[in-house]
Amino acid sequence: MLVRLYWGWQLIESGWGKLHNLDKVTQFFGSLNLPMPAQMAVFIACVEFFGGIFFALGLFSRMTSLVLTINLIMAYVTADREALFSVFSDPDKFYAAAPYTFLVASVMVLIFGPGKFCVDYLLRRFVHLPSPSAGESRAS
Repeated sequence: MLVRLYWGWQLIESGWGKLHNLDKVTQFFGSLNLPMPAQMAVFIACVEFFGGIFFALGLFSRMTSLVLTINLIMAYVTADREALFSVFSDPDKFYAAAPYTFLVASVMVLIFGPGKFCVDYLLRRFVHLPSPSAGESRAS
């Protein structure tokens, strides 16, 4: 839960900063030769801002974590390619890259789930939505 709250807040701040500096983000994305840099800047800023909110709250946790994981892997591929390729030769460079801790947090929630203190748990409990594990046991 603390991982979700802390890194969710960090994503919210990152997305908020991008939303308020779209010109700079667009220029940066243009320097990376990304297609449609202005639209991409808005999209990534929204993914980080709203994804951070969902991540912190534990709302649609696994789907949010999957989207954030893909976003952060692409951040490595496009903006920190040198750090990505140094994962085996110089792991410190890989760990020090900006996307690393966000990526670890999103992968943790993707694999292990958000925990019991989250909106997803409350929805399942009080709205009587089936839990992910309940669907698997019926299929067996």
